[in-house]
Amino acid sequence: MKLYNQGATPVSVTSPVSFAGLIEKIEILRSTLRWASKLDRPEIEKLLKQATTLRDEVMGLSHKERFVQAASAEAAPPQPEVERLPRERRQALMERSFIFEGTFGDNPRLLEALEIAEKAAPTDLPVLIDGESGTGKELMAKVIHANGARTDKPFISVNCGAIPDSLLESELFGHKKGAFTGASNDRRGKFESAHAGTIFLDEIGELPLTGQVKLLRVLEAHEIQRVGSDEIITVDARIVAATNKDLRRMSQAGTFREDLFYRLSVIHVSLPALRERRDEIPLLVSFFSDEAAGMLRRAPVRLTPRLRDFLLHYDYPGNIRELRNLLYRLSCLAGDTADLPHLPQDIRPKPAALAVVGNGACGADAAMATSLSEAKRAASDEAERAFLERGLQEVGGTVAELARRFDMNRSHVQMLLKKHGIHSKDFRASRQADGGKG
Repeated sequence: MKLYNQGATPVSVTSPVSFAGLIEKIEILRSTLRWASKLDRPEIEKLLKQATTLRDEVMGLSHKERFVQAASAEAAPPQPEVERLPRERRQALMERSFIFEGTFGDNPRLLEALEIAEKAAPTDLPVLIDGESGTGKELMAKVIHANGARTDKPFISVNCGAIPDSLLESELFGHKKGAFTGASNDRRGKFESAHAGTIFLDEIGELPLTGQVKLLRVLEAHEIQRVGSDEIITVDARIVAATNKDLRRMSQAGTFREDLFYRLSVIHVSLPALRERRDEIPLLVSFFSDEAAGMLRRAPVRLTPRLRDFLLHYDYPGNIRELRNLLYRLSCLAGDTADLPHLPQDIRPKPAALAVVGNGACGADAAMATSLSEAKRAASDEAERAFLERGLQEVGGTVAELARRFDMNRSHVQMLLKKHGIHSKDFRASRQADGGKG
């Protein structure tokens, strides 16, 4: 993963050496433990001290390198003081060694959510995280857990919307053998498993009213009873809940208990949708491209100017999860360079629309260029592509007819179509659809 700090040398220029050294030390430590037939107490203490030192070194590096910011090809011009404030807030989080697995930039709404999470993490207060599906609510819950006093204890995740009503109580609180048909053994529930740690209740708005009553008791008394048992079990689990629904409105409508809502939302964290933080899309594109490349063991995929423009302006109803999946798809299906045809069919711009707005797309790509030569190349490529698409539209997708019309060799036309990722069958399908309508 290439990590950048705007206005400075990329961290990745120097960090691989540091990480290589740490990995070597870790392997030496592992070999010592693996092949030692017997270890005395002084040797064990020495190894523990070495492991602690290694952990501190790794955390020192990872705290700096977990935070990714989009690279600037040229030095950024001086900005007014008010525009530097979000960057200073992000930098302050980094300097306080705030652990965050992922990437974020300078979006004020996200920074506010992270600052709230940072203050809430060391406490045991319940936290309610809301936001649209795919905005990273479970990741935020893990952030709160990782920065709290329970970081070395269990983090148990429960999707309340995926558990049938009949099994909900058993899943959360466990059951005794013979409590119901199929209960062949005693079983611990999620709350017992999360004892001394954190339990994450995702999609809490899907919890039925009967389950809400029992959850309220856990919040008030820190006690549970397994299904089929009279024994009271004390549990100490920090509760973090998440929802993509408006629980306040649900409580007013009577579908969610008002007292439970106020119990859960002592600390309230709201995550903005990706379309409300478009300034971070280039950052996330770079992050997920590198992540996908590492997983697929290949070089990061290059994006054509018009695909990059699409990714910057798409609305992302699935938010960050959708963007991540798109980058993994592009990295898998494309070769060295990804273009619009590599997008899923249901979100891919239609060929006719591309032909009509060819000049506009050209202007957008040229505006995104970082040099005059790149702007000229982008404009030339888009003009060539629009010309080919318009021609295919007129000849109904017949490559031979297009070659005759352009007075070009058919193989050369096919080479140009391949260069731009244009499929003639798309235009034949469009012509057939138009004929069917007539």
